[in-house]
Amino acid sequence: MLLKTFGWSFAVTALGLVAAVFYGGWTAFGIVAILSVLEISLSFDNAVVNAGILKKMNAFWQKIFLTVGILIAVFGMRLVFPVVIVAISAQLGPIEAVDLALTDKDRYQELVTDAHPSIAAFGGMFLLMIFLDFIFEDRDIKWLAWLERPLAKLGKVDMLSVCIALVVLLVSAITFGAHAHQHGGAHADKAETVLLAGIAGLITYMIVGGLSGYFEDKLEEEEEREHEEEEAAERAGKPRSAVKLAGKAAFFMFLYLEVLDASFSFDGVIGAFAITNDIVLMALGLGIGAMYVRSLTVYLVRQGTLDDYVYLEHGAHYAIGALSVILLVTIQYQIHEIITGLVGVILIAWSFWSSVRRNRALAAAGGDGDQEKAEVPSGV
Repeated sequence: MLLKTFGWSFAVTALGLVAAVFYGGWTAFGIVAILSVLEISLSFDNAVVNAGILKKMNAFWQKIFLTVGILIAVFGMRLVFPVVIVAISAQLGPIEAVDLALTDKDRYQELVTDAHPSIAAFGGMFLLMIFLDFIFEDRDIKWLAWLERPLAKLGKVDMLSVCIALVVLLVSAITFGAHAHQHGGAHADKAETVLLAGIAGLITYMIVGGLSGYFEDKLEEEEEREHEEEEAAERAGKPRSAVKLAGKAAFFMFLYLEVLDASFSFDGVIGAFAITNDIVLMALGLGIGAMYVRSLTVYLVRQGTLDDYVYLEHGAHYAIGALSVILLVTIQYQIHEIITGLVGVILIAWSFWSSVRRNRALAAAGGDGDQEKAEVPSGV
């Protein structure tokens, strides 16, 4: 079962890691491995959401998502998108950017380093908005309850996450500008670029969130209508059908999943810039990670155990929050890649262990894993 589900992922991992060693030695091997783990950890909740929606769709649309969807996810977002980011920020053509990455790594590194403040501001704001919108939402299940309860109350204030993100961006831009002037003013003109890039990141998040919300509302309408039809059929003495969604409803689900997957893979791509500026290593690491997300989605659908580890989504979002702060800090300070990668891994591992402890406590109390409001120690 495991080999059948994860076979392609194992094969891609082996090829990717071997390619990394040939490309840049054992340092490259380590960076690709960290990027893979980072992508998997950041996208675990994406796989859970994907599986929850995917299981409602019929076999045809499931196959479409797992074939066309993975092509868009791996080749579109993980491989093409980083090139586009670098091409735009460094004002290069995409072909020139790829050519530089492969043939003149020193010059490419120089261009990317020069463009890093705008990349970090754009990505830092996008990730910060994902984290803030998660942490300000009132949830039945709370991981770090002492922190999440008061933040959920604060979250009732309209547009709070946008206001906080804009304040953080303003402070980052002013600090960066002041720092540049103190050190000769070489990057003083980039304070404005940081501000504009950050606002662009905020707008991108709001567009993606708006589209996701639109498709989600459409899905809810379709589900409500189908539920009413099923109840009417049951009252008429007909058997209650368990037919999975097809047609228009499934199409909207597919579109919603693609928008959602794009937003999640976007944070993986942006987070990768906090670890390496090397486009080849980024493509290898994120490509491997994306394959595992696909396999994990299939595994969760087949096993039907989506709610076993309820704190993993929290851990992933805290990792996103940590990465957003790291990216904004790297606008003017260097942070070692290993530290950046390990932060996400530690948070995911901690949330996984907390989930295991919760499950044991529920089992000992004679409850079941679906008790969403059960007050169980979260490992804090």
